[in-house]
Amino acid sequence: MKESVTVFVEGEIVEEDVEFTLVELCRASGASEEQLTLWIAEGAVEPQGTTPREWRFSGAALKRVRTARRLAQDLEINAPGIALALDLLDEINALRARSRRASGR
Repeated sequence: MKESVTVFVEGEIVEEDVEFTLVELCRASGASEEQLTLWIAEGAVEPQGTTPREWRFSGAALKRVRTARRLAQDLEINAPGIALALDLLDEINALRARSRRASGR
């Protein structure tokens, strides 16, 4: 059974199982299609589908793309750096979750 994860987007709640097209994700995140395509090429974001026209993104991808956009804009990190930073943030979050479970929180 798939667990539903909620993502907050500018006062709106977006369920993880909601799907966005490329255009919708760009609109919701503020990222350009060019940026998003670069991040996909680097593995920072993984769409479902084989071509840009078929690509679909989950609600969780929206959060990831917004983080990527902030890294690019605020810290001027390039696409490979964004992919690395997002992977490291994922690892940190996983370690924190494991630590909370181990400590019984």
